Amino acid sequence: MKNDLPEVAALEALLRDQRHAYLRTPYPSWETRAGHLKALRKVMLDNRDALADAMNADFGNRAKQEVLLAEFLLIKGEIDAALRHGKRWMKAQRRSTNKWLMPARAKVVPQPLGVVGIIVPWNYPVLLAAGPLISALTAGNRAIIKMSELTPRTSALFEQLIGQTFARDHVAVVNGDAALAAAFSAQPFDHLLFTGSTKVGHEVMRAAAEHLTPVTLELGGKSPAIIGQHARFDNAVDNLIAGKTLNAGQTCVAPDYVLVPRGKEQAFIERARARMAKMYPDFAHNLDYTSIISERHFARLQRLVDEAQAVGAQLHMLTDSTPDAASRRFPLIAVTNAPEESALMQEEIFGPLLPIVSYDTLDDAIAWINARPRPLALYLYADDTATIKRVTRDTIAGGMAINETLMHLACESLPFGGVGASGMGAYHGYEGFVTFSKMKPVLTQARLNARGWISPPYGKRVNALLKLMMRF
Repeated sequence: MKNDLPEVAALEALLRDQRHAYLRTPYPSWETRAGHLKALRKVMLDNRDALADAMNADFGNRAKQEVLLAEFLLIKGEIDAALRHGKRWMKAQRRSTNKWLMPARAKVVPQPLGVVGIIVPWNYPVLLAAGPLISALTAGNRAIIKMSELTPRTSALFEQLIGQTFARDHVAVVNGDAALAAAFSAQPFDHLLFTGSTKVGHEVMRAAAEHLTPVTLELGGKSPAIIGQHARFDNAVDNLIAGKTLNAGQTCVAPDYVLVPRGKEQAFIERARARMAKMYPDFAHNLDYTSIISERHFARLQRLVDEAQAVGAQLHMLTDSTPDAASRRFPLIAVTNAPEESALMQEEIFGPLLPIVSYDTLDDAIAWINARPRPLALYLYADDTATIKRVTRDTIAGGMAINETLMHLACESLPFGGVGASGMGAYHGYEGFVTFSKMKPVLTQARLNARGWISPPYGKRVNALLKLMMRF
């Protein structure tokens, strides 16, 4: 798409309008911000059924209860927390001054950045549009949101609802294909937040660099789970399977592979099979299980399975069903002995395939994780303090949960973000407020101060003062 095409010209005009509106009122009051948050909460909750129905149609099948739990409940919690704490976050923060600057005073003043861009993926389209928007509005910004073309019904309805709720020069939604997304990331926003694949994250950052636009990249990667030697094994397996099958594994923080003590692989498979039967009885007709988003994504998962099997991996069906291209239902499959060089073990899976990796010692498990790019999430199942301390200290991940999967994302007081290949920056809660603010340092000098004592001309007086200052 060339920059002279109407879609891009309209986007550029929208950005100009929002920037002019920001310059007219660059620092909205807390009452104004709270009003915006309440309006967003009302439109999201009032229309949650319609949005869930649109999502169900976009996916082919996605249970309304899962959408309400995984998206709308989190949105409500995030807005409620922002309303409780946002006024305090806005206040200037006093900072100490060093002794040579006294009697000056120091503080940090949070200011809205201006106009932020938000690029939304298809897997949790409402949550990953509204979540960053909550942080942006709490910080006093304006926003333009680019929805995914893979969820056309949800994206169109979200655009309509936001258009009914906010002035277009305050919050606006644009819809279009990947070419519009590329043009979107090249706009001179005051901040750009992208959620999506690591591959596209490279392109977004490259485009943003043209204007030195600050970016928050929420990517993915291969998030590991470790079942400790003395973990509550059945609980660990049950919890992992619940996390892996949410949205059929189409979750950026889904456990990508599981490190299991050597000798417990078969026990894992058997427990996982029993858990699947309990969670999704009559799997072939069970409407609680989400379909894969598109034919292309379904074919990719099938290719990962076929390639792994061709190079020696063993497949373990955890249900009585096989992948069905017509309905895009892909049952959970465990995989053992997958070669490290296989695509299954190199790419983020983003679907219901679960490689099992055997380990002998905790040192081996930690070394396996640390030999790979830093993941977005790490899950540890253990109760002993020594294991928990070792893994917490000796691994780096965007976030970590102990004896739990995914739920650290639901804790609005914790920052959410990646590290290295899994992303940069964070949002949610106070950290989201900071991401979308300029935390401006301000030093105020007193009328009577010692600044003149160290001004030129330099000589004996300054030399004596420097000697004195270096001693203290």
